[in-house]
Amino acid sequence: MSEPLVLGIESTCDETGFALVRGRELLADVTATSMDAHERFGGIIPEIASRAHLESFLPTLEAALGAAGVELADVDAIAVAAGPGLIGPLTVGTAGAKALAVATGKPIYGVNHVIGHVAVDELVNGPFPERFIALVVSGGHSSLLSVTDIATGVRELGSTLDDAAGEAFDKVGRLLGLPYPGGPHIDRLARIGNPEAIAFPRGLKNVKDPERYRYDFSFSGLKTAVARYVESLEARGEPLPVEDIAASFSEAVNDVLTRKALDAAAHHGADTLVIGGGFSANSRLRELAAERAEEYGITVRIPPIRYCTDNGAMIAALGSACLRAGLAPSPLDFGNDSSMDLSRAIA
Repeated sequence: MSEPLVLGIESTCDETGFALVRGRELLADVTATSMDAHERFGGIIPEIASRAHLESFLPTLEAALGAAGVELADVDAIAVAAGPGLIGPLTVGTAGAKALAVATGKPIYGVNHVIGHVAVDELVNGPFPERFIALVVSGGHSSLLSVTDIATGVRELGSTLDDAAGEAFDKVGRLLGLPYPGGPHIDRLARIGNPEAIAFPRGLKNVKDPERYRYDFSFSGLKTAVARYVESLEARGEPLPVEDIAASFSEAVNDVLTRKALDAAAHHGADTLVIGGGFSANSRLRELAAERAEEYGITVRIPPIRYCTDNGAMIAALGSACLRAGLAPSPLDFGNDSSMDLSRAIA
Protein backbone atom coordinates (compact mmCIF):
# COMPACT_ATOMS: atom_id res chain seq x y z
CA MET A 1 0.00 0.00 0.00
CA SER A 2 1.34 3.46 -0.88
CA GLU A 3 2.04 5.99 1.85
CA PRO A 4 -0.45 8.80 2.62
CA LEU A 5 -0.58 11.82 0.32
CA VAL A 6 -0.06 14.98 2.38
CA LEU A 7 -0.89 18.53 1.30
CA GLY A 8 1.36 21.11 2.95
CA ILE A 9 0.42 24.79 3.32
CA GLU A 10 2.87 27.54 4.34
CA SER A 11 1.85 31.14 5.10
CA THR A 12 3.91 32.31 8.08
CA CYS A 13 5.35 35.43 6.45
CA ASP A 14 5.37 36.60 2.82
CA GLU A 15 5.46 33.26 0.98
CA THR A 16 2.30 31.36 0.08
CA GLY A 17 3.47 27.79 -0.36
CA PHE A 18 1.62 24.59 -1.34
CA ALA A 19 3.24 21.18 -1.78
CA LEU A 20 2.25 17.55 -2.04
CA VAL A 21 4.35 14.81 -0.46
CA ARG A 22 3.89 11.06 -0.39
CA GLY A 23 6.09 9.57 2.30
CA ARG A 24 9.45 11.22 1.67
CA GLU A 25 8.77 11.87 -2.01
CA LEU A 26 8.00 15.41 -3.12
CA LEU A 27 5.42 15.42 -5.92
CA ALA A 28 4.90 19.16 -6.31
CA ASP A 29 5.98 22.42 -4.68
CA VAL A 30 4.57 25.80 -5.75
CA THR A 31 5.24 29.14 -4.08
CA ALA A 32 3.85 32.65 -4.56
CA THR A 33 5.65 35.56 -2.92
CA SER A 34 4.72 39.12 -1.99
CA MET A 35 8.36 40.17 -1.40
CA ASP A 36 8.26 42.93 -4.03
CA ALA A 37 5.36 44.62 -2.23
CA HIS A 38 7.43 44.98 0.96
CA GLU A 39 10.68 46.17 -0.58
CA ARG A 40 9.95 49.90 -0.36
CA PHE A 41 9.15 49.57 3.35
CA GLY A 42 12.44 47.83 4.15
CA GLY A 43 10.66 44.96 5.90
CA ILE A 44 7.58 42.77 5.95
CA ILE A 45 4.23 44.55 6.46
CA PRO A 46 1.88 41.91 7.95
CA GLU A 47 -1.30 43.46 6.52
CA ILE A 48 0.12 43.44 2.99
CA ALA A 49 1.36 39.88 3.42
CA SER A 50 -2.03 38.73 4.71
CA ARG A 51 -3.89 40.21 1.73
CA ALA A 52 -1.40 38.61 -0.65
CA HIS A 53 -2.00 35.21 0.98
CA LEU A 54 -5.74 35.64 0.47
CA GLU A 55 -5.24 36.42 -3.20
CA SER A 56 -2.72 33.61 -3.77
CA PHE A 57 -4.31 30.81 -1.75
CA LEU A 58 -6.57 29.18 -4.35
CA PRO A 59 -4.41 29.80 -7.46
CA THR A 60 -1.35 28.35 -5.72
CA LEU A 61 -3.33 25.36 -4.43
CA GLU A 62 -4.63 24.65 -7.93
CA ALA A 63 -1.14 24.99 -9.40
CA ALA A 64 0.30 22.50 -6.90
CA LEU A 65 -2.46 19.95 -7.49
CA GLY A 66 -1.99 20.31 -11.22
CA ALA A 67 1.80 19.89 -10.97
CA ALA A 68 1.36 16.72 -8.92
CA GLY A 69 -1.34 15.38 -11.22
CA VAL A 70 -3.80 14.77 -8.38
CA GLU A 71 -7.19 16.03 -7.23
CA LEU A 72 -7.97 17.51 -3.83
CA ALA A 73 -10.06 14.40 -3.12
CA ASP A 74 -6.88 12.28 -3.46
CA VAL A 75 -5.25 14.00 -0.47
CA ASP A 76 -5.13 11.88 2.70
CA ALA A 77 -4.14 14.60 5.19
CA ILE A 78 -3.56 18.35 5.33
CA ALA A 79 -0.62 19.98 7.12
CA VAL A 80 -0.47 23.72 7.69
CA ALA A 81 1.99 25.96 9.52
CA ALA A 82 0.42 26.92 12.87
CA GLY A 83 3.45 28.91 14.09
CA PRO A 84 5.84 30.48 14.73
CA GLY A 85 5.16 33.36 12.38
CA LEU A 86 3.18 36.56 11.83
CA ILE A 87 -0.31 36.16 13.26
CA GLY A 88 -2.15 37.67 10.28
CA PRO A 89 -0.50 35.53 7.61
CA LEU A 90 -0.76 32.47 9.87
CA THR A 91 -4.49 33.04 10.27
CA VAL A 92 -5.08 33.17 6.53
CA GLY A 93 -3.26 29.88 6.01
CA THR A 94 -4.83 27.96 8.87
CA ALA A 95 -8.33 29.27 8.10
CA GLY A 96 -7.98 28.12 4.50
CA ALA A 97 -6.56 24.76 5.58
CA LYS A 98 -9.41 24.19 8.03
CA ALA A 99 -11.93 24.99 5.32
CA LEU A 100 -10.29 22.39 3.07
CA ALA A 101 -10.28 19.85 5.93
CA VAL A 102 -14.00 20.39 6.60
CA ALA A 103 -14.87 20.25 2.91
CA THR A 104 -12.94 17.03 2.29
CA GLY A 105 -13.33 15.35 5.66
CA LYS A 106 -9.57 14.86 5.86
CA PRO A 107 -7.48 15.16 9.07
CA ILE A 108 -5.51 18.35 9.64
CA TYR A 109 -2.13 18.82 11.32
CA GLY A 110 -1.15 22.29 12.52
CA VAL A 111 2.64 21.92 12.42
CA ASN A 112 5.68 23.82 13.63
CA HIS A 113 7.16 26.03 10.92
CA VAL A 114 10.69 26.04 12.39
CA ILE A 115 10.86 22.25 12.69
CA GLY A 116 9.60 22.13 9.12
CA HIS A 117 12.82 23.85 8.01
CA VAL A 118 14.63 20.74 9.24
CA ALA A 119 12.07 18.17 8.06
CA VAL A 120 12.35 19.28 4.42
CA ASP A 121 15.88 17.89 4.28
CA GLU A 122 14.46 14.35 4.27
CA LEU A 123 12.85 15.01 0.90
CA VAL A 124 16.29 15.65 -0.58
CA ASN A 125 18.83 13.70 1.45
CA GLY A 126 16.76 10.76 2.67
CA PRO A 127 15.85 9.50 6.16
CA PHE A 128 17.47 11.13 9.17
CA PRO A 129 19.91 9.24 11.40
CA GLU A 130 18.76 8.17 14.87
CA ARG A 131 20.31 11.27 16.46
CA PHE A 132 21.46 14.56 14.95
CA ILE A 133 21.87 18.25 15.67
CA ALA A 134 19.90 20.81 13.68
CA LEU A 135 20.76 24.48 13.19
CA VAL A 136 17.80 26.55 12.00
CA VAL A 137 18.80 30.03 10.86
CA SER A 138 16.48 32.56 9.22
CA GLY A 139 15.24 36.12 9.42
CA GLY A 140 13.41 35.43 12.66
CA HIS A 141 15.06 32.34 14.13
CA SER A 142 18.50 31.12 15.14
CA SER A 143 18.05 27.87 17.04
CA LEU A 144 20.10 24.78 17.88
CA LEU A 145 18.08 21.59 18.25
CA SER A 146 18.88 18.08 19.42
CA VAL A 147 16.76 15.64 17.39
CA THR A 148 16.05 11.95 17.90
CA ASP A 149 12.79 12.00 15.91
CA ILE A 150 11.66 14.95 13.79
CA ALA A 151 8.02 14.50 14.89
CA THR A 152 8.37 13.46 18.53
CA GLY A 153 11.95 13.98 19.69
CA VAL A 154 13.03 17.61 19.24
CA ARG A 155 14.74 19.45 22.11
CA GLU A 156 15.92 23.04 21.91
CA LEU A 157 19.50 23.47 23.12
CA GLY A 158 19.81 27.19 22.48
CA SER A 159 18.43 30.12 20.52
CA THR A 160 18.99 33.77 19.78
CA LEU A 161 18.73 36.17 22.71
CA ASP A 162 18.06 39.16 20.45
CA ASP A 163 18.51 39.51 16.68
CA ALA A 164 18.44 36.36 14.57
CA ALA A 165 21.20 35.89 11.99
CA GLY A 166 19.06 36.82 8.99
CA GLU A 167 17.61 39.79 10.84
CA ALA A 168 21.10 41.08 11.65
CA PHE A 169 22.09 40.77 7.98
CA ASP A 170 19.06 42.80 6.90
CA LYS A 171 19.78 45.52 9.48
CA VAL A 172 23.43 45.76 8.49
CA GLY A 173 22.31 45.86 4.87
CA ARG A 174 20.31 49.00 5.67
CA LEU A 175 23.36 50.53 7.40
CA LEU A 176 25.33 49.98 4.20
CA GLY A 177 22.57 51.37 1.97
CA LEU A 178 21.82 48.03 0.32
CA PRO A 179 18.39 47.05 -1.06
CA TYR A 180 16.01 44.95 1.04
CA PRO A 181 16.45 42.13 1.87
CA GLY A 182 20.07 42.81 2.74
CA GLY A 183 21.19 39.21 3.27
CA PRO A 184 21.84 38.20 -0.36
CA HIS A 185 23.58 41.51 -1.09
CA ILE A 186 25.91 41.23 1.91
CA ASP A 187 26.66 37.63 0.93
CA ARG A 188 27.60 38.75 -2.59
CA LEU A 189 29.83 41.60 -1.35
CA ALA A 190 31.42 39.41 1.33
CA ARG A 191 32.81 37.11 -1.35
CA ILE A 192 34.81 40.08 -2.68
CA GLY A 193 35.97 41.59 0.62
CA ASN A 194 38.55 40.61 3.24
CA PRO A 195 36.96 38.76 6.19
CA GLU A 196 39.91 39.69 8.42
CA ALA A 197 39.92 43.40 7.60
CA ILE A 198 37.87 44.45 10.64
CA ALA A 199 37.87 42.71 14.03
CA PHE A 200 34.14 42.66 14.73
CA PRO A 201 33.11 41.00 18.04
CA ARG A 202 31.70 37.48 18.50
CA GLY A 203 28.50 37.55 20.57
CA LEU A 204 28.48 35.99 24.06
CA LYS A 205 32.20 35.24 23.86
CA ASN A 206 33.12 36.88 27.17
CA VAL A 207 30.02 36.30 29.32
CA LYS A 208 30.48 35.50 33.02
CA ASP A 209 28.67 32.16 32.74
CA PRO A 210 29.78 30.68 29.37
CA GLU A 211 28.23 27.27 30.04
CA ARG A 212 24.78 28.82 30.52
CA TYR A 213 24.97 30.45 27.10
CA ARG A 214 26.95 27.69 25.39
CA TYR A 215 24.39 27.15 22.63
CA ASP A 216 22.73 30.58 22.55
CA PHE A 217 23.31 33.33 20.00
CA SER A 218 23.45 37.12 20.17
CA PHE A 219 23.98 39.34 17.15
CA SER A 220 22.66 42.68 18.44
CA GLY A 221 26.06 43.76 19.78
CA LEU A 222 27.71 42.85 16.49
CA LYS A 223 25.15 44.91 14.59
CA THR A 224 25.88 47.87 16.90
CA ALA A 225 29.63 47.44 16.37
CA VAL A 226 29.11 47.65 12.62
CA ALA A 227 26.95 50.77 13.05
CA ARG A 228 29.62 52.48 15.16
CA TYR A 229 32.32 51.57 12.67
CA VAL A 230 30.29 53.03 9.80
CA GLU A 231 29.47 56.18 11.79
CA SER A 232 33.12 56.74 12.69
CA LEU A 233 34.22 56.58 9.05
CA GLU A 234 31.39 58.84 7.91
CA ALA A 235 32.23 61.38 10.65
CA ARG A 236 35.80 61.55 9.33
CA GLY A 237 34.59 61.79 5.75
CA GLU A 238 36.29 58.54 4.78
CA PRO A 239 34.83 56.18 2.16
CA LEU A 240 33.19 52.99 3.38
CA PRO A 241 35.05 49.79 2.47
CA VAL A 242 31.68 48.10 1.88
CA GLU A 243 33.11 44.78 0.70
CA ASP A 244 35.42 44.48 3.71
CA ILE A 245 32.65 45.45 6.14
CA ALA A 246 30.36 42.86 4.60
CA ALA A 247 33.04 40.15 4.66
CA SER A 248 34.14 40.86 8.25
CA PHE A 249 30.55 41.02 9.49
CA SER A 250 29.60 37.84 7.63
CA GLU A 251 32.61 36.03 9.07
CA ALA A 252 31.68 37.07 12.62
CA VAL A 253 28.14 35.69 12.24
CA ASN A 254 29.09 32.47 10.51
CA ASP A 255 32.03 31.80 12.81
CA VAL A 256 29.66 31.75 15.80
CA LEU A 257 26.92 29.75 14.06
CA THR A 258 29.20 26.98 12.84
CA ARG A 259 31.38 26.81 15.95
CA LYS A 260 28.42 26.39 18.29
CA ALA A 261 26.57 23.97 16.02
CA LEU A 262 29.56 21.66 15.66
CA ASP A 263 30.36 21.93 19.36
CA ALA A 264 26.79 20.79 20.07
CA ALA A 265 27.14 17.84 17.68
CA ALA A 266 30.43 16.75 19.23
CA HIS A 267 29.21 17.20 22.81
CA HIS A 268 25.98 15.23 22.19
CA GLY A 269 27.60 12.41 20.26
CA ALA A 270 25.88 13.23 16.97
CA ASP A 271 27.73 12.58 13.73
CA THR A 272 25.29 14.60 11.58
CA LEU A 273 24.46 18.32 11.47
CA VAL A 274 21.40 19.43 9.51
CA ILE A 275 21.21 23.14 8.63
CA GLY A 276 17.96 24.73 7.46
CA GLY A 277 16.13 28.04 7.22
CA GLY A 278 16.40 30.98 4.87
CA PHE A 279 19.85 32.02 6.07
CA SER A 280 21.24 28.57 5.27
CA ALA A 281 21.41 29.83 1.67
CA ASN A 282 24.37 31.98 2.78
CA SER A 283 27.45 30.86 0.85
CA ARG A 284 29.95 31.46 3.68
CA LEU A 285 27.83 29.50 6.17
CA ARG A 286 27.78 26.52 3.82
CA GLU A 287 31.50 26.81 3.11
CA LEU A 288 32.60 27.23 6.73
CA ALA A 289 30.28 24.48 8.00
CA ALA A 290 31.75 22.04 5.46
CA GLU A 291 35.34 23.00 6.35
CA ARG A 292 34.88 22.68 10.10
CA ALA A 293 32.68 19.58 9.94
CA GLU A 294 35.47 17.74 8.14
CA GLU A 295 37.78 18.46 11.08
CA TYR A 296 35.17 17.04 13.49
CA GLY A 297 34.34 14.05 11.29
CA ILE A 298 30.72 15.22 11.13
CA THR A 299 28.41 15.02 8.11
CA VAL A 300 26.65 18.26 7.16
CA ARG A 301 23.28 18.12 5.40
CA ILE A 302 21.85 21.31 3.89
CA PRO A 303 18.92 21.22 1.45
CA PRO A 304 19.20 23.05 -1.89
CA ILE A 305 18.65 26.80 -1.73
CA ARG A 306 15.08 26.54 -3.13
CA TYR A 307 14.07 24.62 0.03
CA CYS A 308 15.83 26.97 2.46
CA THR A 309 13.33 29.80 2.20
CA ASP A 310 9.71 29.28 3.33
CA ASN A 311 7.87 26.73 1.20
CA GLY A 312 5.03 24.24 1.30
CA ALA A 313 7.38 21.26 0.96
CA MET A 314 8.76 21.75 4.47
CA ILE A 315 5.25 21.76 5.94
CA ALA A 316 4.17 18.70 3.96
CA ALA A 317 7.38 16.90 4.97
CA LEU A 318 6.72 17.49 8.66
CA GLY A 319 3.06 16.52 8.26
CA SER A 320 4.17 13.28 6.62
CA ALA A 321 6.60 12.63 9.49
CA CYS A 322 3.80 13.17 12.01
CA LEU A 323 1.68 10.58 10.19
CA ARG A 324 4.56 8.08 10.18
CA ALA A 325 5.00 8.64 13.92
CA GLY A 326 1.31 7.88 14.50
CA LEU A 327 0.52 11.28 16.00
CA ALA A 328 -3.14 12.21 16.32
CA PRO A 329 -4.37 15.07 14.12
CA SER A 330 -4.81 18.54 15.57
CA PRO A 331 -8.30 19.46 16.81
CA LEU A 332 -10.16 21.56 14.26
CA ASP A 333 -10.23 24.49 16.66
CA PHE A 334 -6.44 24.65 17.17
CA GLY A 335 -5.11 28.17 17.39
CA ASN A 336 -2.19 29.96 15.78
CA ASP A 337 0.88 30.48 17.95
CA SER A 338 3.27 33.21 16.81
CA SER A 339 5.91 31.90 19.26
CA MET A 340 5.20 28.17 19.06
CA ASP A 341 7.43 26.11 21.34
CA LEU A 342 10.07 24.16 19.44
CA SER A 343 9.49 21.07 21.55
CA ARG A 344 6.13 20.61 19.79
CA ALA A 345 5.88 19.44 16.20
CA ILE A 346 2.09 19.94 16.06
CA ALA A 347 -0.51 22.12 17.73
